[in-house]
Amino acid sequence: MVAKNEKIILSIETSCDETAAAVLSVRLGKKWPQIKTLSSVVNSQIGLHAKMGGVVPEAAARAHVQNILPVVKKTLLEAGISQLDGRQVVIYEDLLKKIDYIAVTVGPGLAPSLIVGVEFAKALSFALGKPILPINHMLGHLYSPLKNNKGSKAKDVFPMVSLIVSGGHTILTLLKNEKEYRVLGQTVDDAAGEAFDKVAKLLSLPYPGGPEVSKLATLGKPTINFPRPMLTQKNYNFSFAGLKTAVLYYLRDNPLMPKSYKLKANLCSSFQQAVVDVLVAKTMRAAKEFKAKSISLSGGVSANLELRNQLRNSCNKNHFKFFVSPIKLCTDNAEMIGIAAAFKLFNGFKPTGYKNIKTNSNLSL
Repeated sequence: MVAKNEKIILSIETSCDETAAAVLSVRLGKKWPQIKTLSSVVNSQIGLHAKMGGVVPEAAARAHVQNILPVVKKTLLEAGISQLDGRQVVIYEDLLKKIDYIAVTVGPGLAPSLIVGVEFAKALSFALGKPILPINHMLGHLYSPLKNNKGSKAKDVFPMVSLIVSGGHTILTLLKNEKEYRVLGQTVDDAAGEAFDKVAKLLSLPYPGGPEVSKLATLGKPTINFPRPMLTQKNYNFSFAGLKTAVLYYLRDNPLMPKSYKLKANLCSSFQQAVVDVLVAKTMRAAKEFKAKSISLSGGVSANLELRNQLRNSCNKNHFKFFVSPIKLCTDNAEMIGIAAAFKLFNGFKPTGYKNIKTNSNLSL
């Protein structure tokens, strides 16, 4: 059963090619929101887009239309059976009545995909009379490492420098506290994850390419001295388009034979190390300049073990607390959207009615 001081959030995420929903219970204490995930379901479209070599927005949106109701229903049922009622036979409509808030990603992302999730959430809000929490997808990444914050107090965590690294974004942010943040810098062209994917295509690796590059890198050594873009510039912006081009030129001048597996592994390791060097160096410099007490890492590329390990080691060496999203929260999911919603409520945000909710595919953090 739900305790009197708990609020139940149903969150929905359809910003790209994952149809996801989650149910979270939240206790909004004075010190930190206590968040418990009751269920989380992600329906991936990797199989669909692998056939086309990348995400096709219209195809993604059609898949969201087909998947969203089954995903939300499955999420509610899993939460109901395991947590809310304790009964094996649960009435779907009864579970809907237990929801206090509906959180949904409104941007950034692919416009056709966002519309599916937002319109579904608005219809649900209208039918149930429940308020909506519009969530910035990047805010989900920003707050995902901070779930429950066990063993730490806010005064020991903030200010925090947060590195968000994904397929479409590379952002360095300063969090002054749980509520206030500002962007210190971001990519001026390709995001780190986008560069991983493009290098994968140059090497004819399977889709999705980024994880394939990382996997191959573990079998090689960083023997190629690729450039470290914008590493010495005093700002906190990033650029990875030139690094991708450097890989292109290397392959042009040093053609890889079909069986040159070791050379491919070394190239992937060298490329990956160049990316990691830039990300770690700029993050550490920002943490020192702004006298941060901690550093956090999130986003799809934060699942990269080399990046996680090297940033953690740098934090230990320089005496910064290190927070990183669990692997399951790195890629797109609705649980992180629910976490961001919990922090918005904790920070005093007032939910709104469905009529005021709009998508914004270019929404910035």
